[in-house]
Amino acid sequence: MKIVLANPRGFCAGVDRAIEIVDHAIDAFGAPIYVRHEVVHNRTVVEGLRDKGAVFIEELDDVPEKANVIFSAHGVSKRVQQQAIERDLTVFDATCPLVTKVHIQVAKHAKADREVILIGHSGHPEVEGTMGQYVKCTEHGGIYLVENPEDVAKLKVINPENLAYVTQTTLSMTDTKIMVDALKKYFPAIQEQKKDDICYATQNRQDAIHDLAEISDIILVVGSPNSSNSNRLREIAEQLGTTAYLIDTFEDMHQSWFEKVKVIGVTAGASAPEILVQEVITQLKKWGGKTVTEHKGIEETVVFSLPKNLKK
Repeated sequence: MKIVLANPRGFCAGVDRAIEIVDHAIDAFGAPIYVRHEVVHNRTVVEGLRDKGAVFIEELDDVPEKANVIFSAHGVSKRVQQQAIERDLTVFDATCPLVTKVHIQVAKHAKADREVILIGHSGHPEVEGTMGQYVKCTEHGGIYLVENPEDVAKLKVINPENLAYVTQTTLSMTDTKIMVDALKKYFPAIQEQKKDDICYATQNRQDAIHDLAEISDIILVVGSPNSSNSNRLREIAEQLGTTAYLIDTFEDMHQSWFEKVKVIGVTAGASAPEILVQEVITQLKKWGGKTVTEHKGIEETVVFSLPKNLKK
């Protein structure tokens, strides 16, 4: 069997930054450091940080007053931000800067009394944080979540002439285009999202999976089940006609998957560490994997700096 690795794969700049923030905070202040929600959606990463002294909570009520708390890479609502101020918490914000850009756009639309449609998955923490950026100025404002074209068809807005849309950053580009086309069909005057608000890492990893699907008999996507971007990679591979599995670690693999397989493609979601990919390769070699090659792809050079208050 031949093993081909996608490029780029694994950690993006936003995930790198979020993990570094937790590590730095623990080094600077000692344990425990409270983190609202999983800082990134990967079981191995979360367990590793928990072992170092991170305490993951879902509500700020579980954090002692005046303690240190980190907001996850997915972002939080204005309500949560205000609650942190009221509880006198020291906040280190690990929200991905690309998510923050979407938050800023939503806040600007709200100030302009413009309704906003968010394309995203209900219940995802990024969606909850983005929805929570909209503060109505008058009874004419509002933000609405749509997950599929059927939601768009049923949606009623106050003023279709003063409307904009934004997207969750980890969606499939294909699915997003379908949704945008539906929005333009029903709301021709809708204001488009700025192109530089779209996550570069999501697009690059999805482009890489397209290339990998052309040459692979099977694709392994390393990532946790609650990782949106990892799930999208698996879905895209299957939409392209290639059998694909989402695996948290090499222990989730079954040798029977690889019977009569000649080429195995391997990639990793933006929140999955490279060590997990290497463990997958080690196991595949035990099962008959012979050569490992790196597929050419876009070289990512984006780096996000730490929060100013943590640098101090």
